[in-house]
Amino acid sequence: MSNALIHIDIPGQPVSRSGKVRDLWDLGDRILLAASDRLSAFDCILPTGIPDKGVLLNQLSAAWFRALAEVIPTHFLTDRVSDYPEPFRQHEAILGGRSMLVRKAERLDIEFVVRGYLAGSGWADYCETGAISGHELPNGILQAAQLPTVLLTPAIKSDVGHDENITEAEARERLGAPYDEARRLSMALYRNLARYAESRGLLLADTKFEFGLIDGCVTLIDEIGTPDSSRYWDKAAYEPGRSPASFDKQFVRDWLIASGWNRQPPAPALPDEIVMRTRARYEEAVRRLIDPAAPPDFRGEAWSWN
Repeated sequence: MSNALIHIDIPGQPVSRSGKVRDLWDLGDRILLAASDRLSAFDCILPTGIPDKGVLLNQLSAAWFRALAEVIPTHFLTDRVSDYPEPFRQHEAILGGRSMLVRKAERLDIEFVVRGYLAGSGWADYCETGAISGHELPNGILQAAQLPTVLLTPAIKSDVGHDENITEAEARERLGAPYDEARRLSMALYRNLARYAESRGLLLADTKFEFGLIDGCVTLIDEIGTPDSSRYWDKAAYEPGRSPASFDKQFVRDWLIASGWNRQPPAPALPDEIVMRTRARYEEAVRRLIDPAAPPDFRGEAWSWN
């Protein structure tokens, strides 16, 4: 069934770099990012994409970046193709809705993973060690329970394999001076995005942020608050002690595990039902988080960025 856009081809403009999901073109002091419909699971890009997944993720990231424009530094410039440099502005049919123009940054190669609930790899770490990335926790915390305090659990970023969890002390040693500002921004971002999501009926269990340096300033880059980078749960159905359904590619992970795939390339093609159910979850997340008539706005005293 899939009419997913797996590769983004701009005639005469070879891609500068491709990631698991996005392609980028280096334009000197700016970068054009375009989100494909590719899907990765267990560190492997799947042969089957999710139609319009890139559009949905880009739409959500762009909405968050616009909401943050006047409160913290971000790399976002525009997602209007008509404002792109030539020849890219001539390719609205390809880039429209799934791309954005950003300022180039010197990337900090640490992912800032912020956790408000005990889930995913954090739950696995806790079950094995009683801690998460060096943060000691009380005994007896239930799966998916809210943590006693919001935790930052950094990871060394990998574009091809699995990210490596490290302690805050190790992250600070690797990054030096920019670490503390990136940490401050991460905690503030999580706090405000979680509060906003809860007002829309979703719990933000955990999420990751990436930063870079632009003119020496720690700046939010990459994507933000998407189902690919964040674990959202339905607040109404939430119950500690079991793993809630998330608004991401869990249908895909579950099907791949049940298929008996050994998690080595090549990955199997996905059946239409799994593709459709996964797309529906992405669509619901975007619909519930972003109201075009009343987009998020993080200005004003109601939102704390300290």
